[in-house]
Amino acid sequence: MKNGFLPTTKEELVELGIDKLDFVLVSADAYVDHPSFGHAIISRVLEAAGYTVGIIAQPDWHSKEAFMRLGRPRLAFLISTGNIDSMVCHYTASKKKRNDDSYSPGGKAGFRPDRPAIVYTNRVKEAYSGVPVIIGGLEASLRRFAHYDYWDDKVRHSILIDSGADLVIYGMGENPILEIAEKLNSGIPVSEITDVSGTCYLSKKIPEKCFACHSFAEVKADKKKYAESFMIQYKNQDPFSGNVVIQQHGDMYVVQNKPAKPLTTKEMDRVYSLPYVGTYHPSYEKDGGVPAISEVKFSLVSSRGCFGNCSFCALAFHQGRIISSRSQKSLIKEAEKLVWDPDFKGYIHDVGGPTANFRKPSCKKQGEKGSCPKRQCLFPTPCENLEIDHKEYAELLRKLADIPKVKKVFVRSGIRYDYLIYDKDDTFFKQLCENHISGQLKVAPEHVSDDVLYYMGKPSFEVYKRFAQKFKSINENIGKKQFLVPYLMSSHPGSTLNDAIQLAEYLRDIGYSPEQVQDFYPTPGTLSTCMYYTGIDPRDMSQVYVPKSYEEKKMQRALLQYRRPENYEIVKKALLKAKRADLIGFEKHCLIKPRVIKGGNKNERTDNRRKKSIGKDKRGIKDRGRKTKTRR
Repeated sequence: MKNGFLPTTKEELVELGIDKLDFVLVSADAYVDHPSFGHAIISRVLEAAGYTVGIIAQPDWHSKEAFMRLGRPRLAFLISTGNIDSMVCHYTASKKKRNDDSYSPGGKAGFRPDRPAIVYTNRVKEAYSGVPVIIGGLEASLRRFAHYDYWDDKVRHSILIDSGADLVIYGMGENPILEIAEKLNSGIPVSEITDVSGTCYLSKKIPEKCFACHSFAEVKADKKKYAESFMIQYKNQDPFSGNVVIQQHGDMYVVQNKPAKPLTTKEMDRVYSLPYVGTYHPSYEKDGGVPAISEVKFSLVSSRGCFGNCSFCALAFHQGRIISSRSQKSLIKEAEKLVWDPDFKGYIHDVGGPTANFRKPSCKKQGEKGSCPKRQCLFPTPCENLEIDHKEYAELLRKLADIPKVKKVFVRSGIRYDYLIYDKDDTFFKQLCENHISGQLKVAPEHVSDDVLYYMGKPSFEVYKRFAQKFKSINENIGKKQFLVPYLMSSHPGSTLNDAIQLAEYLRDIGYSPEQVQDFYPTPGTLSTCMYYTGIDPRDMSQVYVPKSYEEKKMQRALLQYRRPENYEIVKKALLKAKRADLIGFEKHCLIKPRVIKGGNKNERTDNRRKKSIGKDKRGIKDRGRKTKTRR
């Protein structure tokens, strides 16, 4: 195509001289040809391998016609469920409908259905009988087994059962899709493609050498069995130590092959060197573009994976714990192209990934033998084999900053403070404060209660306090007034009302009023969601307290923003319920002040009238002043 994009219409196929595409990729996101979007990567990887690919982005799912726009593909339909789970995209943690969607034209909601993997697959099957359908992306990946669905408040089948798709590619899909394409191209039916790492399929037979979860019927009926099954799945997500895992659904078995190995640096460099246009399709100009591109257009993806492994994060179930990273040469080459973009203002917005300062595996063993199945790298304390070194990342940032036309290189994706604080060399920490943040550094302590942090898979709060003190000290030494912006979470499993009050007291003590807080959002594939649904910590099968009622969740959230007038009544109610009336008063340690109630005692009524009288006098003076001025 003249504009560099892959074909999206029949007219463009004619222009390119393509009679029949090899693959048609249906995306739940708008078509953005940038490597931050999964559909862009998969389509370009296939194109580089010699296959023809067309894109149908956000089709009207109410009929099959929109899915027939590019005709029947020779090999398969690919369905990409988007960069963000559709249900998270559509609904808040309190299940209220959102009005916007940054991955759609003009940032407007309504361009994708709930659960597009299911809806799109059914429309494709309706349009073209017998066509292979392969689904991937975050939504499909995290639903590959029976899973608790927060929005329906029930356990749902594997996405393979609900959608009728032939294969699920879970995790990072570059190598699995190429292997599948090669098999399809050689004439192997999709029903016989059962040996590709990083995929799930349905079978009537139990494969040899596999681990069996409890069946769908069992996990739906018994929360203890749900928790046990989750841990079997959770422990088999490493490409080195993982095993084939099966789960019975009626007379069929969902079979998860071993995870695909993470890309090598050479493979990562190749993927990110493909001819991406770098922006959204021009057809969206009339709508004002696609908002999601704004933050990533001038950012660099340097790594994948995260060995931090927080309980509420799905990365361990999707990207895995092993770090893959691009070479400095690859990143510098991309940056040198960015500076010539007409919209580039001299600022590289980010150089990172899931965790910006993870640029290599946690230790030599992880790179060669995978992650330890029974040991975390950072939780509850750092592993003795953990290699903590920021020298290479610091060097990379300096080289990027030295590129002509680059004014500043920022680090905006997450910094793991519990990794940085253990680095005995302060060079990177100082460089970060001096050159790579602009007034504020976002970090994620999430909570202050060590009990809650344990369930979150986060270190003791003392670690964060050490980090905060060091951040303050470094900034004082370099003469900069910069601040930490802590991400905080309310209502996580294990968090009681007293824990939420403890967090509010900390915010009082540091004089911080968070603009935004995250109420815990149960999404498939996380250890925390398993706790939320079952009330069981699957790591040791112990009971865990879960705040579930709407009122308590509202209380915990409001306590984090107790200074807001609209939260006064719910905060007061929470404090009284927790028997913490000592925090209601005029003393310095109190969270809220008492309010005068109508019909109170004589002194209260007198004070109330006095306040009203003073208010009237002031208004009267102002009014008289305005009248006098008018007469003049």
